Amino acid sequence: MVRPVSRRHLLPLGVLALCTAVDLAAGPGQVLIGLLAMAPLVAAVVLGRGATIGYGLAAFALAVLLGFYDRQYTDAAVLGQSFRLLGMVVSGVIAVLACTLRLRREAVIARLSTEAATSRAAVQLAASLQRSLLTEPPVVPGLEMAVRYLPAMQHAQVGGDWYDAFPLADGTTMLVIGDVAGHDVAAAATMAQARGVLRGIASTMTGSPAAVLSALDRALLQLRVETLMTVAAATVRPGADGGTTFTWSNAGHPPPVLVRADGSVSVLRTPTDLLLGITGTARRADHSTHLSPGDTVLLYTDGLVERRGSTLDEGTDWLVEALTPLAGRPLEELCDVLLEGMAGAVPDDVAVLAVRVRA
Repeated sequence: MVRPVSRRHLLPLGVLALCTAVDLAAGPGQVLIGLLAMAPLVAAVVLGRGATIGYGLAAFALAVLLGFYDRQYTDAAVLGQSFRLLGMVVSGVIAVLACTLRLRREAVIARLSTEAATSRAAVQLAASLQRSLLTEPPVVPGLEMAVRYLPAMQHAQVGGDWYDAFPLADGTTMLVIGDVAGHDVAAAATMAQARGVLRGIASTMTGSPAAVLSALDRALLQLRVETLMTVAAATVRPGADGGTTFTWSNAGHPPPVLVRADGSVSVLRTPTDLLLGITGTARRADHSTHLSPGDTVLLYTDGLVERRGSTLDEGTDWLVEALTPLAGRPLEELCDVLLEGMAGAVPDDVAVLAVRVRA
């Protein structure tokens, strides 16, 4: 079966045919053999290296044959014909080199395009995974909750910040805010793994937030999750007297901020325990405070208080000042005002989890 000539061959074939026809039409007295050197150069642009070599050889063979028609092998003309044939060889070599460089460049571009497509697919998958995990908080009688997440401006729409809230069998509600090192797909995957493990631990064991974080630290080390993360875990337990107990443990995370119903704002500063991922034997402590109706606790990641040219303490002072006039505002509105203007303009991811005792 004879295969049809590829359309890419039409151009170099046309060059050979046209140059040959022009030389023949010009007659023996006109030497236009040098035009044949264009054929391998054209092939180098549109075809592969093997085809370029083939057109170089074809051009050289035609130049030799046309030399007889043009009477270029006489004593007076053979030297000029020799130079023309040498030029054909040089042009063929140049064409092959140009074709090789083009193919290498195309291979690099194709590889980079494939890697970019793979990266985009991975980022899209991680973003979908992250959105599926960062869900709306549960409806808990006596509590009001609001959550927010903003990705960092200079990174893909994925990161290692997360929040979680879920009820436990004993009637308490577990609150979690965490930050995995990194702002990429790997950080998002580690976040998902840590979130799932923590949920499983908290749902199956009876223990305080400190005990949950200790178990999570050991589990991550056993699973060989080689990363560092800060986590603050807390429980909200309604009391028989109508009051509510807020108990938390902090593994290297920014401290919670308490907004009282009377408008006073305080940072729940305590000695910070070691972050997760270093050792599974770190001592962790629980801390508790009493919440009255209308009181609000804000859990957040450090992206909320990070400011270029400022320390984290200065950022925390800003947060206290920003929350003071928001004490009596609806919880959703409080979060919106607090994060106003930050979307797409923050150097780090921001996750916020706010809980309020219903009045």
